[in-house]
Amino acid sequence: MDPRHRHESGVEDQQCPLLCSCGLVNYWISVQGSEHFQLEVQLLDEDGKVVAHGTGNQGQLQVPSANLWWPYLMHEHPAYMYSLEVKVTTTESVTDYYTLPVGIRTVAVTKSKFLINGKPFYFHGVNKHEDSDIRGKGFDWPLLVKDFNLLRWLGANSFRTSHYPYSEEVLQLCDRYGIVVIDECPGVGIVLPQSFGNESLRHHLEVMEELIRRDKNHPAVVMWSVANEPSSALKPAAYYFKTLITHTKALDLTRPVTFVSNAKYDADLGAPYVDVICVNSYFSWYHDYGHVEVIQPQLNSQFENWYKTHQKPIIQSEYGADTIPGIHEDPPRMFSEEYQRAVLENYHSVLDQKRKEYVVGELIWNFADFMTNQSPLRVIGNKKGIFTRQRQPKSSAFILRERYWRIANETRGHGSVPRTQCFGSRPFTF
Repeated sequence: MDPRHRHESGVEDQQCPLLCSCGLVNYWISVQGSEHFQLEVQLLDEDGKVVAHGTGNQGQLQVPSANLWWPYLMHEHPAYMYSLEVKVTTTESVTDYYTLPVGIRTVAVTKSKFLINGKPFYFHGVNKHEDSDIRGKGFDWPLLVKDFNLLRWLGANSFRTSHYPYSEEVLQLCDRYGIVVIDECPGVGIVLPQSFGNESLRHHLEVMEELIRRDKNHPAVVMWSVANEPSSALKPAAYYFKTLITHTKALDLTRPVTFVSNAKYDADLGAPYVDVICVNSYFSWYHDYGHVEVIQPQLNSQFENWYKTHQKPIIQSEYGADTIPGIHEDPPRMFSEEYQRAVLENYHSVLDQKRKEYVVGELIWNFADFMTNQSPLRVIGNKKGIFTRQRQPKSSAFILRERYWRIANETRGHGSVPRTQCFGSRPFTF
């Protein structure tokens, strides 16, 4: 549950000191089946000690010297979770309990920064899909554990649920591991003029209500994404996204809202309403084939134009190149491992400059290869993964791993990031 600080506050020093002295947990409880009952609420720390308590179906718990929920690699003790325990007692002395894991943290956005607990946060992560061999698309516990081990090995601190809400078990693990989430609704394919009609908008508003109702209590979720690559340059997009984003913010005052754009910076009619600009680009892949030398000037121009126009922090929400594992070419040619590495290295050169200014994140497309419909553009699926569909690393995974651990060490600002951390009784060593 989020402390009630609006994300618009945007000043680093206004959040963390307040939280460090007293964390706030707001609760609202719905009970069905009877009107005659008593409610007791307790907040327990990780040692099982009661740190706050209340009564009734609505209230605010104050937690002195609260342990904050921090992202993975941002703090020596990340992902601190409390347990909110609700005890229901009926007039017949029947007692029931409900327990909800709770993290205490704040999120804020300034003109050039994304803040968690008042400190600048940089997304160095991935885009994912719930997809693998044999199982296909869907939830798979062993695969999920494998993926989280790979995320931690990679030094990734975040991912976007492209392009739909993932299973609740995924978010539960994110809470426990400290992996930050951009939670995206299934707003894909909004590309035709009729896609922006009243019926579509009505349904989209309902979808956001359902998503926020389900995921609002996960501290790992720090931002809502209402769409992926819509035709936001079409005239109806302005009213559509203004209405949609206003509605989403009214549902949740504590998180910023975005959508992922591939429109031009001066044509995107939805961009004025988001809190963070998320932009996809595939320089030297879908155009300028083979010419990696154009990536840096084009990417630099992309960032400069978006920021000059909108004055908001920017995330490079997708970039990458298809790669067939084991194919090697010198000089680099498309689909070779060398070409993917060259694309990433050119992107990273510009990102390293701009993250000192207003770029607040980079999410590679994609974490792993995944299956798609057959087409001449796809070689047995999308091969932009840094891991194969079987979760074996391509050479680009090692490029990204070196980069993400370096960024983590730099952004911590003191010393090196701990190489071993314990969750429960099992240590994970890197």
